[in-house]
Amino acid sequence: MNRQKGFTLTEMVVVSSIVAILLTVGVPAYTSVTNSYRISNEVNGLLGDLQFARAEAIKEGQPVSLCTSRDGFTCNAGSLNWHQGWIVFSNPNGNATVDAGEAVLRVQRAFVGKSAPDTFIPNQNVSIVTYNREGFATTVAGFPDTTFRLHDPTNTLTYTRCVWVTPVGLARTETPVAPNNPSGACN
Repeated sequence: MNRQKGFTLTEMVVVSSIVAILLTVGVPAYTSVTNSYRISNEVNGLLGDLQFARAEAIKEGQPVSLCTSRDGFTCNAGSLNWHQGWIVFSNPNGNATVDAGEAVLRVQRAFVGKSAPDTFIPNQNVSIVTYNREGFATTVAGFPDTTFRLHDPTNTLTYTRCVWVTPVGLARTETPVAPNNPSGACN
């Protein structure tokens, strides 16, 4: 008996067709899942740091601030580009700058990983948020309700998420879908 070794042309075409079909269906689904996880991670990073700063201010009985920061040590006064990074720091004198002796408690580096990074921009001119010892949030201009809007470079509503901060210092996430958008600023 003589056995044939290898694959026939028909078998190769069938297998190639099946692989092509699976890739056509699988790659977009994988991209969607990875985009969702990335966006969730980024929005939860800011939400977690806002909650951490508030808790530290209450625990320590002195102001704690979050500000935009490119270098992880100083605030970028006036910068609204939260996607370029931020820091959480103890701010006992409440002057909105990291002075000698004031500890940087957390550092969030800039968003990376794509040719055009996701953007995180507030709807108010907010480059620093300070929590006082009672846990209330303030900014240089007082504190109207502020929404930090995060979206990917395609500006697709599916991937848009927001962090809404109220004057009493509470922070929560929102999506553009109506039931989960009480501030209305995530649209």
